[in-house]
Amino acid sequence: MLVVRFDIGKAKASKSWEGFIPNPKFKLLDQVSEVMRFKHYSLRTERTYREWIKRFIFFHGKRHPREMGAFEVERFLSDLAVTHKVAASTQNQAFNALLFLYREVLHQEMGQLAEVERAKRPERLPVVLTRDEAQKVLNGMSGTFQLMGKLLYGTGMRLMECAVCDIPLPHICWRQGTI
Repeated sequence: MLVVRFDIGKAKASKSWEGFIPNPKFKLLDQVSEVMRFKHYSLRTERTYREWIKRFIFFHGKRHPREMGAFEVERFLSDLAVTHKVAASTQNQAFNALLFLYREVLHQEMGQLAEVERAKRPERLPVVLTRDEAQKVLNGMSGTFQLMGKLLYGTGMRLMECAVCDIPLPHICWRQGTI
């Protein structure tokens, strides 16, 4: 079992005194949404952070996060790695959600996390297609999917950027699936 420290000092969240003060009359998760929208976070990040915060609260028997600190965060993150066997990136996402909650919404320091069981990162080799293989994959598609595949391959767009592309572009005919 690998036990390491999360380095809170290097986390990207802004200092608590620079933050937006959410409406104290709102429920906690609504306050999280209010701060995230003020800071222009994406809606997907907002939903994901809210889910992690909710899981953290339920993990500790519906205690309010103000009553908890670094010890409870350590237990939650370690449980994710040991019991649920989540990926390291998933554990980091949960950590960042809780860091955001404490720094940006509650405006309190969480404290130093000392003994967190870390999820193991698998050793992977990247899978890269040759040009011929990529061409065969694209030729196996048709219509809008082929157009989207070509755009993703040729431009480096992310899937969601391409999927919600309702922008009228003069050289792209979405209905006919042509560039």
